[in-house]
Amino acid sequence: MKNWNQISYDIQRVISNTAIAPGAYILKFKKNNPFAAGQVLALGVSKEIEPRYYSIASAENEDLISILYTERIEGKLTPMLSLLKPGDNIMVSKPFGTFTQVKPSPVFVAAGTGIAPFMSMLLSGKAKGATLIHGAPYPEYFYYSDILLSTLGESYIRCCSRCQSGCLFVGRVTDYLKQWNDLDVNSPFYLCGSAEMVVETRDILISRGVPVSNINSEIYF
Repeated sequence: MKNWNQISYDIQRVISNTAIAPGAYILKFKKNNPFAAGQVLALGVSKEIEPRYYSIASAENEDLISILYTERIEGKLTPMLSLLKPGDNIMVSKPFGTFTQVKPSPVFVAAGTGIAPFMSMLLSGKAKGATLIHGAPYPEYFYYSDILLSTLGESYIRCCSRCQSGCLFVGRVTDYLKQWNDLDVNSPFYLCGSAEMVVETRDILISRGVPVSNINSEIYF
């Protein structure tokens, strides 16, 4: 990971920093550089703390950048991010990354905040006919669920690993993919989550006949 002396960055002012679930926030600041849906930014509050990378969750045509993040008590940056107020300064790099090319009728598989790049793609109109499979431990961590329910309908599948039986699939996204009857091996798959989740999901898809060339992935940002 590069340090701040190796990164070109601007100082931005926080517009808002809203708690949307326990320990989860959406941080917003002005967009100074154009970006492609799926790209990431390096954020920081001090040059003494190494930068952390976050996927952009907002649409390409919005005036503000939205960053979805969760506070990690043991982390160096996120406890400080969670304290930011409107008007506070934040260090922001230029957008970068190549997780940006989306084929028609994609299947997005995300865990937790890994949904961020897919939200950017959906809001930017770059994911026509998409199916989204999102994993979270509890219902309150299905970020953007109101938008996704209205735009994707039955193509928005929530996998809740610690829920009681009900309207959601009980289990992880990997459990769902193992038994998904409508899985189309010819679909393009896009994965975003922890390294462990991405590797396990990829292996399941391959075991079910999905060609490796149809699987694209991004490790948590």
